[in-house]
Amino acid sequence: MKVRLIFSVCTMIALFALGSASAKNPAGSSNDYLALGDSVPFGYIEGAGYEYYYPTNFVGYADYTGLALSLNLANGACPGETTGSFLSATAPDNGCREYRLAFPLHVVYVSSRSTQLAYATGYLQTHPSTQLVTIMLGADDLFLLEQQCNDDPTCIENGAPKVLAAAEANMYTALAALRATGYAGAIVIVNYYSLDYTNQFETELTAALNQAITAPASAYGAAVADVFSAFEAAVSNPFAAGQTCVAGLLNNSNPATNPPTCDVHPSQSGHKLIAQVVEGVYKSRSAEGRK
Repeated sequence: MKVRLIFSVCTMIALFALGSASAKNPAGSSNDYLALGDSVPFGYIEGAGYEYYYPTNFVGYADYTGLALSLNLANGACPGETTGSFLSATAPDNGCREYRLAFPLHVVYVSSRSTQLAYATGYLQTHPSTQLVTIMLGADDLFLLEQQCNDDPTCIENGAPKVLAAAEANMYTALAALRATGYAGAIVIVNYYSLDYTNQFETELTAALNQAITAPASAYGAAVADVFSAFEAAVSNPFAAGQTCVAGLLNNSNPATNPPTCDVHPSQSGHKLIAQVVEGVYKSRSAEGRK
């Protein structure tokens, strides 16, 4: 998802090197977990400041999932990653490359030009007993469209079919590449929540995105973590009245506003709810495999 960065080049280089040196992955084991995607699995927080130099400051659903399932997490997610930039170093992104130049990720890619997919396939080749892969991508594809349209609803509606078709095709390519490594374990596609379930246009656009990114699931033996429905249920009470921000599932804007507003990223409560959905899907799949 979208990131806005102001950084010093000298400080950037020094601290990126420090982060790279400390983020090596351990040797493969039988209880490894690879998380992939954008700013949501990364655990990104807007306006965090110096915290960006230390990726351990950012805790997201992948961390909670790993703890709940006793899995060793390697979090390859990058804030601002699109389904296209996940595959290609030249495809449009929404801030991922800028972020990587400024600050360390949770893990170290092979080079500054390497893609998240290259990291993922390399990881699976060296960690053949990985138990779980989660992938959450696509929101930034729509954010780029919204920026190009200056948030004009008609423009977004007209441009969405092309963007969603490309996202679906990119997800097919991504899942095929993950399976081509020989990895036969669990892959869980994590779908997106609506920022406001009372906003029909936004909610329907999110549902269309979810349909596109999960379309390849069955072809590659992947499962879907239905975060959209979990958040919808969580905001259905009279207090929240369908508003994801009011329900406390998104980060409050910084500085705070009155009435309260939120950015697009999950709060810790939101991340914990996503983790519960992922955990449930994984355990259900594991139980089916034992039958």
